[in-house]
Amino acid sequence: MSFTTVGQARERLNRSELAVPGSRTELFAKAARSAADVIFLDLEDAVAPDDKPQARRNIVQALNEVDWGDKTVSVRINGLDTPYMYRDVIEVVEGGGSRLDLIMIPKVGTAADVYALDMLVTQIEQAKGWIRRIGFELIIETALGMANINAIAAASKRNESLHFGSADYAASTKARTTSIGGANPDYVILTDKDATGARQTHWGDMYHYATARMIVAARAHGLRAVDGPFGDFSDPDGFRAHAKRAAVLGCEGKWAIHPSQVALANELFSPSEAEVAKARRILAAMETAQKEGKGAVALDGKLIDIASIRQAQVLVQKADQIGDHAR
Repeated sequence: MSFTTVGQARERLNRSELAVPGSRTELFAKAARSAADVIFLDLEDAVAPDDKPQARRNIVQALNEVDWGDKTVSVRINGLDTPYMYRDVIEVVEGGGSRLDLIMIPKVGTAADVYALDMLVTQIEQAKGWIRRIGFELIIETALGMANINAIAAASKRNESLHFGSADYAASTKARTTSIGGANPDYVILTDKDATGARQTHWGDMYHYATARMIVAARAHGLRAVDGPFGDFSDPDGFRAHAKRAAVLGCEGKWAIHPSQVALANELFSPSEAEVAKARRILAAMETAQKEGKGAVALDGKLIDIASIRQAQVLVQKADQIGDHAR
């Protein structure tokens, strides 16, 4: 390991993150009773410009009056390039800060964007005499943000997670698509002809590089990595495939833009009983090996070593976190 140690963001269960428009007050209590780990009340894309002032008031009231239980509650503010952002922060943080866990910052382009929000929130907390610190969720959804992602990830001690927003990212990079996440029929590999002259078409993931880069930046700075939305909420199989790819790469959760996606996300970002059992066997086998002075050992016909311990520990720790949350 490097001599440089990386501090870890506050630990939160973040398998599912349910989006709730700030203008839809009838959904607030339902969201609070849902199985979502995190709920973000939205002031940005899901709220029409004329409705934003009332949506702010709705959210402040909900933060104070709705029983959110043990939910992590976040508010997505409007972008720094809009005339809404500063009022979002001041009104929501001052009015509902005691129950507000996170602020979600959209379209982060530079580290200075995060610095500006950090300064404003810090001044509010100091003026209120609050000791508890509100965390930041940062959405990487522009070419500028992706280009500056490492500086963004390191820009504030409030930073807790990076999220990938595929739709705005596609627009920013002028990608040829109109979908929100998912596959693209033009992003394929065509194999060479076989002996019969036949060729096979293999679909790819046009967001693989962006997602992987976001995950590396997040983990390098001790942050959670969260995958963004899958737009077709009538396609659970597509959501499942998309979430599995993100989980394999290292994301620990995914947005749910519809309540039906919450249970899927919780399932797909929880290690299975078989995976946890295997991880515990690896840890037990390596503990025995180390007592015998061995650095590696065979298990089920495969080599396991110190790196295997680290992989197994990740699964076991996640399973224990989920178990603690359920209790």
